[in-house]
Amino acid sequence: MKRVENDEIRNFLVAEVLKHGSDKLPSATEKRLAEIRRDKPSVPVIYISSGSAGVIAGSKKSASAAEEYISETGIKAIVVKTGCHGPAVFEPLICIHLPGKNKLIFRNITEDRIESLLNGVFHNDMPAEDLVGQSGSTGFEAWNGVPFIDELPWFRLQKRVVLSNCGCYDPESVEEYIARGGYRSFLKTIRNYTHEEVCDIIERSGLRGRSGGGFVTGLKWKYALNSASDNRYIICNAKESDPGAYTDRAVLEGDPHRLIEGICIAAYGTGASNAVIYLKSASALPLRLLEKAIADARRYGIIGHNIYSSGYNLDIIIRQEAGAFVCGEETALIGSLEGRRGMPELKPPYPTTSGLYGKPTVINNVETLMNVPLIMERGPEWFRTMGTTGSKGTKLFYLSGRGRLTGLIEVEMGTTFRTIVEGIADGLRDSRAFKTLQIGGPSGTFITENDLDLTVDYEILREKGIAMGSGGLIVIDETTCMVDFVRYYMSFIHKESCGKCIPCREGTGRMLEILENVIRKPMTEDSNATLERFKGVMQLETIATVMKDTSLCGLGQTAPNPFMSALNKYREEFEEHIFDRRCRANVCRGLRTFSIDVDKCTGCTVCASKCPVNAIYGTRLQPFFIVDDKCIGCGICFDVCKFSAVTVR
Repeated sequence: MKRVENDEIRNFLVAEVLKHGSDKLPSATEKRLAEIRRDKPSVPVIYISSGSAGVIAGSKKSASAAEEYISETGIKAIVVKTGCHGPAVFEPLICIHLPGKNKLIFRNITEDRIESLLNGVFHNDMPAEDLVGQSGSTGFEAWNGVPFIDELPWFRLQKRVVLSNCGCYDPESVEEYIARGGYRSFLKTIRNYTHEEVCDIIERSGLRGRSGGGFVTGLKWKYALNSASDNRYIICNAKESDPGAYTDRAVLEGDPHRLIEGICIAAYGTGASNAVIYLKSASALPLRLLEKAIADARRYGIIGHNIYSSGYNLDIIIRQEAGAFVCGEETALIGSLEGRRGMPELKPPYPTTSGLYGKPTVINNVETLMNVPLIMERGPEWFRTMGTTGSKGTKLFYLSGRGRLTGLIEVEMGTTFRTIVEGIADGLRDSRAFKTLQIGGPSGTFITENDLDLTVDYEILREKGIAMGSGGLIVIDETTCMVDFVRYYMSFIHKESCGKCIPCREGTGRMLEILENVIRKPMTEDSNATLERFKGVMQLETIATVMKDTSLCGLGQTAPNPFMSALNKYREEFEEHIFDRRCRANVCRGLRTFSIDVDKCTGCTVCASKCPVNAIYGTRLQPFFIVDDKCIGCGICFDVCKFSAVTVR
């Protein structure tokens, strides 16, 4: 019976929507689409956020509990699994839409809280501590005393364009995507525009690549289109290998069909008949959703041969990368797709001239392509109304670290970083003091308190030596050691270097060695040891300059960025580590000195029994002491002491 119903919906969508040449649909068609979208549901609808963040927080069990509750109570209701709404700290996040009422949004609804929540909502006795707010439009009854989510800083200070569908519909349903206007931009494009006209529209919009460099997207497409060839390729770089950046993953899990549509338009605009989605390894959920989206798009005739009698052919495939950070670089990515070891190549020639299999190739990331269907639907002038003079549209960030609120956000270009930290993130948790904002991943830089009024703008940030990066934003408080933070990123870069060029291979290793020497006590206490440590840090600046000037690819050229930025803005912390052998955040274990206060020690022996290197000696019921030469600074004794007898400095 369900198969018959699905076939009927498919026939309706194809005949009355996709094959309809005009932008304006008949009122009867619009009414049917509203039913598919559940704009005005006749039964309660329970939307459960089921992206990776939600699954980790337990949303699968919450969904099962909700379905079990409906079955046992006999209530006619629908459970819909959606993508991520944005605020990861609210997961599992649940929206409940009762007929005729506004939607209610609840946070942290784990399996054990489902029954009480649904009982409360269905009997008008909602748990206030779980309630985030309500959302709705004209025609629905508002809930008294419940704030609208648009009034909350997290949502009010954002401009959700790319994220407009995320959390609103079932990402596995192509029918719902089409009912929300999906794929009509692509069909409008292939019916009404030439390849050149599509490139012109995207160029006029001012859309720039969202992968960090900010190159003009339409211009990039033109380079590939104007390169003589019998075949061209479009590659969607969905690798997103930066630690702390999950923007692409969250978007793929919430709105995979818009990415497919963006790829389709980009392929047509560049004259490509083959497209590849280069997906990050260990991405089981995005992989499953994309495979289903491609299969559904093929079933609806969106991709394939002679698409809707236009004469245009397109095929899309998915390839998973092998897990190498360097494969985010364009030429290394292409080498990986061709079956070679992913290693950067000299440029020129650029991929737009000679890319995959020697053919002109355009590589765009997920966020860039997600903007394309909206530009083709609403026009380049609409897109230019958002942003600044040199940077149009919006930008996605994954906000993590010490902020009170974390998760996926989208802000209009021109938004200040202070707005993001103090407004959207709602300041820092535990009343900690703000220290810095890290942007750009392992090759990024730091934004201090004095620079928080800088705006999200490619040109303004470039003038300050700051790269936008792929979308990672880490809020850092006073408990973080900048030397150790930089050392972690240098360790990551050193491991991920492909080893092809000497400056990157040897430079990252030497920089890591010097930084690791700084965060531990010297073997000797003489002044020569201090001088050697200081000279090592001075060498870092020279090594960084050489790497920037001579490395083959962007990985090596930008690898020193975190160190150079930290040394420039937090030099006193480096000097404290070198000269005073002190870490103000007490993070660097190699510099920590532990001792036992004999007046507080009861001789309980707990610290001695837990010490992994047997550095604590004493007699039971008598004060114990720590042997400095054996202590490794792990801090276990400090953690287990119940009498606050262990001190650290």
